[in-house]
Amino acid sequence: MVKKRIQRNIRVVRYVIYKETLVDWHEHVWSFMGSFLGIGLVAWIQAAHFEGVDGVFLIGSFGASGVLIYGAIQSPLAQPRNLIGGHVLSACIGVAVSQVCGDYVSLGAPLAVALSIILMQITKTMHPPGGATALIAVIGSEDILNLGWRYILFPVLSGALILLIVAFVFNNITSKRSYPTNSRFTRVLKKTILIPFRSESL
Repeated sequence: MVKKRIQRNIRVVRYVIYKETLVDWHEHVWSFMGSFLGIGLVAWIQAAHFEGVDGVFLIGSFGASGVLIYGAIQSPLAQPRNLIGGHVLSACIGVAVSQVCGDYVSLGAPLAVALSIILMQITKTMHPPGGATALIAVIGSEDILNLGWRYILFPVLSGALILLIVAFVFNNITSKRSYPTNSRFTRVLKKTILIPFRSESL
């Protein structure tokens, strides 16, 4: 009796841990294509226009955003409001803290991240990569620090918009994916712009 119960519990655990977390292979394809093109465009702009400049346009937090908006599109943290708002607000906090704290990185770094979290919570724009965006504004290279307030518009807002536009396309080409979730905009996008490209088989 005890042995059967243990075996049953093992089967349940396997199901929850393994089978419930499996993603359809079509999802892998669209996640790969979207993230490759989205990050690829940002990287191309960095390489083509900012050669020799240390990651001014291709900041690390965009990689984390790619995971959410291409690989976990149903997550509330991946929605457009969160992507744009989280990055921009966190960039504002990061630049402000950098201006005030100057070379005191041991104070500025945690303060920028902590304040960005609070602001994203208050504005309901929680986007985890935003914390990295705020941090980069404080501890980034000299090229990043020299941007000052321009950092908010470029690279943060412009890069996030590129990622978002690619997400709109690749997350809505197939009928099995929908981004943003439960959005009238998504339905209009699929019916008008993307319908010639949609593949019902994917």
